[in-house]
Amino acid sequence: MILADKIIELRKKSGMSQEELADKLGVSRQSVSKWESAQSTPDLNRILKLGEIFSVSTDVLLKDELDIEQAASVSAGSADSDSPDETEPPMRHVTMAEANEFLEKNEKHSLFTAIGVALCILSLLVPLIADILVGGTRLEDFGAVIMFVIVAAAVALFIFSVMLMQPFDFLGHELIDTEYGVDGMVKDKQNRFRPKHTLNVVLGVILCVLSPVPVIIFDILNLNADIGVLILFGMVAAAVFVLVRSGIINSGYKKLLQEENYSRRKKLRAASTVGKVIGAFWLIVTAVFLAYSFITMDWRRSWIIWPVSSLLCPVVAMITGAVCKKSK
Repeated sequence: MILADKIIELRKKSGMSQEELADKLGVSRQSVSKWESAQSTPDLNRILKLGEIFSVSTDVLLKDELDIEQAASVSAGSADSDSPDETEPPMRHVTMAEANEFLEKNEKHSLFTAIGVALCILSLLVPLIADILVGGTRLEDFGAVIMFVIVAAAVALFIFSVMLMQPFDFLGHELIDTEYGVDGMVKDKQNRFRPKHTLNVVLGVILCVLSPVPVIIFDILNLNADIGVLILFGMVAAAVFVLVRSGIINSGYKKLLQEENYSRRKKLRAASTVGKVIGAFWLIVTAVFLAYSFITMDWRRSWIIWPVSSLLCPVVAMITGAVCKKSK
């Protein structure tokens, strides 16, 4: 069976018209008609795309001696072994231009989000500084005012960042089909970023681990412990900035490549639910931290909520993922 006949048979088995197949391939209906009448043949990129659309190998399409029925049964058997009870929904096409635009905006998103999180942490320093400098006077109340102004600026950054990435929200929970060349481009950028990401993670973890050291040293030397607390919050803010920014950039590559938490299998198993739970988790942590800190005014101890929550976050994600899998 020649290529033209195979395209006709595969298209009809898929229940597609020539127009629908042409839309998926990004060509005109006349081009598909010429392929099926053997007046012309598709180029290599289109053949690869045809293989993806019909779930057959390029060998099946190009080698006349290979039978479509046998190839289809083998393909169906392997699909059943991977996912016996699931049928993949239609995939959303992502062009090279869209991929580059997403990566560019994701860089800005990572910066704005990291700055916003760091500002939330640093805002807590303002009342402490006011207490050190003008404690016991009416000027001390301005510390709380400045703190809320900083938090408002952080919230504005969060909102702007979310709106910036809204057109690409589908990448986190929908199955995608990238244009030829996108995967190679993204993998190249991911490989070049990997050493920097590793360094950022190491730096962030070290800063978190060492952050209590200034408080301990100031206490041993009988110096003003509040200054040690200021340094502690500064180190935590720096660590969070580095970890958040690097993590968002790295997750952007994984979204386009559909790796790890963004793999097709995990998307089919409600990976988006995990993301929503984690988002709610951090909102609750922030609320608990602020409530406890303001009620007790024990800022020297309340910071422990952040490192403990960081350790619990992966556990929450794992439990949520397990529950989602069992419910499917």
